[in-house]
Amino acid sequence: MNFEHLRALTAVIDEGTFEAAADLLRLTPSAVSQRIKALEASTGQVLVRRRVPCTATDAGVVLLRMARQVQVLEAEASAALGNGVASRAQLPVAVNADSLATWFVPVLHEAAGWQDTTLDLHVEDQGYSSQLLRQGDVMGAVTSDPVPVNGCRVELLGHMRYIPVAAAGLHRQFGGAGGADWADMPVLKFNAKDNLQRQLLAAKGVEQSPPTHTVPSFEGFLAAIKAGLGWGMVPELQLGNELSEGSLVLLQEDAHEDVPLYWQSWTLDSARLHRITRTIRDAGRYGLLPAAAERRTGKEPSGSSTAGRTRRR
Repeated sequence: MNFEHLRALTAVIDEGTFEAAADLLRLTPSAVSQRIKALEASTGQVLVRRRVPCTATDAGVVLLRMARQVQVLEAEASAALGNGVASRAQLPVAVNADSLATWFVPVLHEAAGWQDTTLDLHVEDQGYSSQLLRQGDVMGAVTSDPVPVNGCRVELLGHMRYIPVAAAGLHRQFGGAGGADWADMPVLKFNAKDNLQRQLLAAKGVEQSPPTHTVPSFEGFLAAIKAGLGWGMVPELQLGNELSEGSLVLLQEDAHEDVPLYWQSWTLDSARLHRITRTIRDAGRYGLLPAAAERRTGKEPSGSSTAGRTRRR
């Protein structure tokens, strides 16, 4: 196998078709097909499922992962040799929508100044993003999974707090002296993978779901809550003055959910990967809640360098 064959593999999987991969590589679809066939012949296994979109087989996942690593290391070696050619390497990273729009924003500001790297962000629920690592689709992922994927390192970034809120009018309609009517008050969910609301309802002893609306948008989810469509668990970081102004009501003081977020990345000795790891670690240290033990002791996480900075809540 050679670099060109591996490039063809990543292009086919990333672009979804041989034709789109050919456009990216400035080749003919036939040439791309020949490179994939040569790679499959050298390994003795089928690497690509020929459908729309094309996907990697189990054997293809192994080579896809290696191909992404080779591309990054190749670009770094080229830069180290000082050949004068500006070589950008793509870093595919998975992050959940709530993080991307809140504490992760400083990472984007930092990445804007990187002349040697382009980010390929995959938006995925934190409970499922580690699967993208297993598939070789990304080199790093913000995830709630503390168990490292094979060949990856993992570290705790902090906790993202979600609180149950509703529009003041909805709360008046379904509230009372005994608190919110959890069984009947309409509720929102982000998508089929979002179980934060369901967990709180289960804790309240509500077995049958109340009327449930699905709003798969970070901004739209909060807008739907403000409109009175239903209550929902929202990131504390997302809220401004809505609670103090009374347009939104906190349904229960102690019903928050602190979701741990981890950074998992390949154990690849890459300057680019180390750099984005440091950047994400710093952003998490500033924007996320620390672990419970650290909150009790006032200790900073290992490797912290946040002196003189104010932690956002």
